[in-house]
Amino acid sequence: MDAVRGLAVLGMFAVHVGPSPEPEGARYLMVAADGRAPALFTLLAGFSLLLAQRGQDPAAAPGGWAPRWRPLLIRCAVLAALGLLLAALWPGILVILAFFAVYFLAAEPFTRLSTPVLSAVAGVSVVAGPLLSFLLGPVFGYGSSGRGAVPEATQLTSWSGAADVVCELLLTGAYPLATYFPYVLAGMALARLCDVRERAVTLRMAAWGTAAAVVGYGSAWLATHVFGARERLLGAIAVHHPEALAAADPVREVLRGQFGAVPSTSWDWLLVADPYSQTPLETLGNAGVGCALIGLCVFAARHRTGARLLRPLAVLGAMALSAYVIHALVLAGPAYGVASWFAWIAFSGTALALTWAWQRAWAHSPVRRGPVEHALRLVTRGRTRPL
Repeated sequence: MDAVRGLAVLGMFAVHVGPSPEPEGARYLMVAADGRAPALFTLLAGFSLLLAQRGQDPAAAPGGWAPRWRPLLIRCAVLAALGLLLAALWPGILVILAFFAVYFLAAEPFTRLSTPVLSAVAGVSVVAGPLLSFLLGPVFGYGSSGRGAVPEATQLTSWSGAADVVCELLLTGAYPLATYFPYVLAGMALARLCDVRERAVTLRMAAWGTAAAVVGYGSAWLATHVFGARERLLGAIAVHHPEALAAADPVREVLRGQFGAVPSTSWDWLLVADPYSQTPLETLGNAGVGCALIGLCVFAARHRTGARLLRPLAVLGAMALSAYVIHALVLAGPAYGVASWFAWIAFSGTALALTWAWQRAWAHSPVRRGPVEHALRLVTRGRTRPL
């Protein structure tokens, strides 16, 4: 699981500091990462949440609500504060941490659902979440533009600003609950349905994940290029986004300004699967990629050679939060605005080397999981014993 998370970190670096994603040559690597890195992080959050609770009874926590909810509330508060702080530094990226705080809070009640019910809710959410965003966008004044913001601490100085923060977290932000929480639910359902300790299950995850990705992305391609959705979208763009018609790809140009959702100007927007569009088809495709990667990495880890090859990624993935915070700080300072192959290789190589060195230096201490991870654990659960 940490190895898959490590892949997501490298994908995040590709999006933040790599060259622009173009479907040509080596830049297909950037295309593969574009839009899928945050989806993979979110899917893994749900999967790991249920994996950690395997064998436990969520309703059997002693002492009432406090032992169960206090650590969660503290953790979410720290993540939200950290996200607001990083966003205030203007690192040039859309900081996701405050959104993750909302995901973890929202996920708690769903951990109590039975496996069939949780699976059904996850399946429905893949369609219902994007549809809710599409329908409610115009109600809040975001029918054609304006989506993609991240909460900032300065907004909390007034009631109207605080209301905007809530709206961004739930509906109109870069990673809103409405369109990203389906990944959390899908990850939770996968953890319930798939026992990754069984070899055959991991192979089925790889196969079914690949099939879901093909269905999601393939259906979007058929809808837009064969069944006329693209032509209808160009008509809607001519009315609501005429400035985009001069671009080489008007559809992609409009979507570049709509992180986390699509415009509510045509139902055909729900048929695309471009990065960050968060339509049902993109969500299905991204979740399929995540499922396949989990299955493949767990299968590879069963073999000595595969485990060795995955080890550097697993070390990086174990310290993903630290890597995220440190890279955001670097982007807010000396590396602000960088975007090149060299920058991506430098960020990736440095992160792999530093996390490896950190875990070697602190091999027999709880700090080995990463400085930010350890600090968050101390704040959430109190002092831990050396392992």
